[in-house]
Amino acid sequence: MKAAPGRQILMKGVPRGMEDTKTQTAAGAAAPEGEAASFAELFEESLKTKPISEGEITKGRVIKVTKDFVVVDIGYKSEGQIPKHEFADERGQVTLAEGDIVDVLVELKEDDEGTVLLSKEKADRMKIWDEISKACSEGEVVEGEIVAKVKGGLSVDIGVKAFLPGSQVDLRPVRNLEKLIGKRFKFKVIKFNKKRGNIVLSRRVLLETERATMREKTLAELREGIIREGVVKNITEYGAFIDLGGIDGLLHITDMSWGRVNHPSELFNVSDQVRVKVLKFDPETQRVSLGYKQLLEDPWATAAERFPVGSRLTGRVVSLTDYGAFVELEPGIEGLIHVSEMSWTKRVKHPSKVVNVGDNVEAAVLDIDTKQKRISLGMKQVDENPLTLVVS
Repeated sequence: MKAAPGRQILMKGVPRGMEDTKTQTAAGAAAPEGEAASFAELFEESLKTKPISEGEITKGRVIKVTKDFVVVDIGYKSEGQIPKHEFADERGQVTLAEGDIVDVLVELKEDDEGTVLLSKEKADRMKIWDEISKACSEGEVVEGEIVAKVKGGLSVDIGVKAFLPGSQVDLRPVRNLEKLIGKRFKFKVIKFNKKRGNIVLSRRVLLETERATMREKTLAELREGIIREGVVKNITEYGAFIDLGGIDGLLHITDMSWGRVNHPSELFNVSDQVRVKVLKFDPETQRVSLGYKQLLEDPWATAAERFPVGSRLTGRVVSLTDYGAFVELEPGIEGLIHVSEMSWTKRVKHPSKVVNVGDNVEAAVLDIDTKQKRISLGMKQVDENPLTLVVS
């Protein structure tokens, strides 16, 4: 009898070397009566089988572990040999021992040569497909690792290969899909076809459900004046959108700093964790206005004490207009040097004739209005009026 390659069959319960004894006994050769009876009982016992079907998974008991094979008893009239590598773990180690119970797939119950073929790998794969089918029908989640970028999305290992479309990766389009390779996530099975071996996953569905739950909770807690933790979700020229937990709020550029901000990106980046204050909240439209500078002390509150009229100070020119130059004295405090206060002797038509943006200039405080948040400065007052010197 020629055994199938890779897997062999052994007559269950018949010790090696007794095959000839069986033949001799059947032919009437001399043998003790008790020995013949004992053999007959053993042989009859080996023929007692349990019903099995091809293509089904059944439990088997490990009889022997050899260098290359694992011998498994499935309660049939013969025992199957399965390649040892099918039992290897992630490290390539096989830790089976005699007596262990394993699940195997009956590929072929018995061929023309009386051989039964078993597979551990195919049994594992079939169980995974059954679990995925159950998860799909019952709306459960599966977990897997993103292993590669493919056309239209990503390939995910969930025990078997599945497809994650690019549109289902996140709540917003992800430009760099490669950065997700090697990461593990939970997914929902949105399409399943076992015959075609087709599984389509979605991470976005789970995120949307999670976001909806968070949104309800956040809306119940929001009110004007509270301080919240948030994440910078998007940056525009006029501000930044902050995710407060299922709902976005706008942090306008004018509420980012007491000082001058040319663009929100000067202070924030996408994904930054920030603490903000809720300035306005409309439950009907669900619009939220946020403030960042409101968590810091307003520098104008003590400006009169720090910049008294008549004091001299140095500041940096931050902008020019037709009528003068704005000078930053400290973050959040700017003063105006009018063109008429730039020189005693010259008629200055434009401040650019005297100063440039970025220049450090010395000036005197002429007037301060903390309510209007205005400071009037003079450059010429730093020097003595030459007309006074001529008169004297």
